[in-house]
Amino acid sequence: MPSKRSAVAALQKLEADRLAIDQRQKELEKQAAIELGQVILGTGLETFSKRGLSKVATELGKLGEEEAIKRLLQKQASASGTAQSH
Repeated sequence: MPSKRSAVAALQKLEADRLAIDQRQKELEKQAAIELGQVILGTGLETFSKRGLSKVATELGKLGEEEAIKRLLQKQASASGTAQSH
């Protein structure tokens, strides 16, 4: 059975590891945000409000990539067809 001293040391190491992991996660989240921002810039989405962009992203996320693209392309095609018939 481990002594109290080694259990305390193990807990201290675990806490230090947890802090390092939390810091690494923050760094990766920041890098991911930069990557996503670079994709969005120039698409027109940068003109959306934060709230609007968040809502759109949430709904697209719920649909998933393939379904979201499918639905957007269907709406685009039907809008084109409607415009051409008038």
